[in-house]
Amino acid sequence: MGRNKNKNPVSQNNNNLDNPDSNMSVDEETLGEVAESSNLCASMVEIDDSVIAKDDRTSADYYFDSYSHFGAGTGILSLFCAKAGAKHVYAVECSDMADKAKQIVESNGFSNVITVLKGKIEEIDLPVPKVDIIISEWMGYFLLYENMLNTVLYARDKWLVGDGVIFPDIASLYLTAIEDADYKEDKIECELLLRSALCVYGILDWNNVYGFNMSCIRKQAILEPLVDTVDQNQIVTNCHLLKTMDISKMSPGDASFTAPFKLVAERTDYIHALVAYFDVSFTKCHKPLGFSTGPRSRATHWKQTVLYLEDVISICEGEAIVGTMTVAQNKKNPRDVDVMLQYSFNGQHGRVSKTQSYKMR
Repeated sequence: MGRNKNKNPVSQNNNNLDNPDSNMSVDEETLGEVAESSNLCASMVEIDDSVIAKDDRTSADYYFDSYSHFGAGTGILSLFCAKAGAKHVYAVECSDMADKAKQIVESNGFSNVITVLKGKIEEIDLPVPKVDIIISEWMGYFLLYENMLNTVLYARDKWLVGDGVIFPDIASLYLTAIEDADYKEDKIECELLLRSALCVYGILDWNNVYGFNMSCIRKQAILEPLVDTVDQNQIVTNCHLLKTMDISKMSPGDASFTAPFKLVAERTDYIHALVAYFDVSFTKCHKPLGFSTGPRSRATHWKQTVLYLEDVISICEGEAIVGTMTVAQNKKNPRDVDVMLQYSFNGQHGRVSKTQSYKMR
């Protein structure tokens, strides 16, 4: 199907995210930070001095940089801001990576421009009362899974000047539907069997485990959204806008919502899953910029989020799947996301009316 069968990043744990005293481990996500940030930074500035016109440099006095799960991380966004002409940058990082960020800043000659602060954003004190710009790559998988949005909103309310701006300032979540027969079965059967180690004993079918029917286990795979790269040729329907968030104005509660959708088939095919992705925009730049994490755009580390349906839908061109999607923070762990999908279909080859719940953990 043209997709890489990667391990689901949602199921991986990172014990350093909420522990500023943990030992620094340079894992895959840390090593990939510079490449990942290119999606955000390429929309913000050009690195080469020769392409930054003198009149296009920022007139802001201060930047505040909070980078993704690792805060400022290596400080790459802070360096870009300094390179673009910021008067001063405050880079906040809660883990031991802050010490490395300081070394990186010094090695690149920006110690007089970038101040690295070690600690959680909610607990630190800035050397200035207000900042002009907040820059944060806060987005998570599915936009909202393990995101740093509430932290950005906290920083906005506490430190941003009245006419200040946030980059990026607009985030939009979209939904589409795909044909995914081969990989759906692979994911449901093989991945769960690998987790249970039953495949070691030659058991490859949940319907027959030593003669016992354990087919209910297959439903567990349906409950867990898959974060993976979807081939654009798998898309069967239009792409529907579910939710747009204005980071400069929204409140934390706005990240939980219920939104209607209508997905109209653009060809006759089967529907095995719905796919969510997001776009972000920088509308306050001199020239509005942004990027998309959708299947038809350049691949990013956010990939797309695949929500498998219990029933396969045989759809004809022009027919539609209609429903609502409810997204909410998990009550026990606000970094997790609960998704409820209510959908119906009435077509030439069948009718479906379902409610499915998903858990991003």
